[in-house]
Amino acid sequence: MAHADAIPQAAATGRDARLALVADWLTRELRIELERLEPASSDASFRRYFRAFGPRGTLIVMDAPPDREDVRPYLKVSALLESLAIHVPHVHECDTERGLLLLEDLGSTQYLSRLRSGGDPEALYADALEALADIQARGAAAAAALEPYDREPLLRELSLMPEWFCARHLGLELTADERELLSESFELIIREALAQPQVFVHRDYHSRNLMVMAARNPGVIDFQDALRGPIGYDLVSLLKDCYISWPRPRVVQWVSAHRARLLARGCTAAASDAELLHWFDLIGVQRHLKVLGIFARLYHRDGKPGYLHDLPLTLAYVLEVCAAHRELAELGRFLELRAAPHLAHANTRGVAAPLARE
Repeated sequence: MAHADAIPQAAATGRDARLALVADWLTRELRIELERLEPASSDASFRRYFRAFGPRGTLIVMDAPPDREDVRPYLKVSALLESLAIHVPHVHECDTERGLLLLEDLGSTQYLSRLRSGGDPEALYADALEALADIQARGAAAAAALEPYDREPLLRELSLMPEWFCARHLGLELTADERELLSESFELIIREALAQPQVFVHRDYHSRNLMVMAARNPGVIDFQDALRGPIGYDLVSLLKDCYISWPRPRVVQWVSAHRARLLARGCTAAASDAELLHWFDLIGVQRHLKVLGIFARLYHRDGKPGYLHDLPLTLAYVLEVCAAHRELAELGRFLELRAAPHLAHANTRGVAAPLARE
């Protein structure tokens, strides 16, 4: 049973029925000796996470209200990644009907925080790239169990950029010619994506979703939206991360090293380092255009201004690739002339706006 002070006050006073349900599930049904229950994290969905402290250590509880979230995709992808020996949080208990999972605790040290505090990027990225190579080279059967990352989701994601980043965030009214340019550019990007070898794609394989572990590093989280898609996608999520950046020569070296890892595992998807780098750059444009839209939407729709600080780096990634690829030069000019000059002002207005609403 739980100690009297183990359950947060919100649950004890009835203000958080889900939190009370979590505590009851742990203590009465699972018979866990609960010393205390603390918030661990939340994400961009309706899921919440709690850290349960007991005499044998800590566990994580995922609280996913079943009318808002379905835990079955998480359970499916977790099992697929565990089959590849990837260190995901082991699922100890689950109640799919009530949206409750009891998970292994991978700690609270993200790659991002370790890197920002002076952690060795070469060692951390070597581990992350080893795990990614295992997923991509040995995960054909796992990938076959996933839905395809094909034209429909790729276009839906790209469409977030003109709607949320250009129109809502920057206040741009696009001309007919500009809309045609974006449409043509999106079709090119989608063709390039579909031409790549299709593998297991985590879709957010970056420094906030990789946990620093003493053994079997890294711990991998937030994988429930995995699809079968372009081989360059997770690589660009990791190496052209929207939260931390690295010099281009170092990124190119990491891409080359990743191909060597794939070859060592018998995967000959890319005929050369240059081909893998081309795939990496082009799918990166799709990802970063999508993220521009998502970060703007998180502010304008969901009231989360924190991601606005990451928009300049994300836009810079797109401009870098567009400048290096002639087929994307017009898209790059549009973003440089129409979007980039307005971003700083839009961000300043956005960061100040929450204070004005209070």
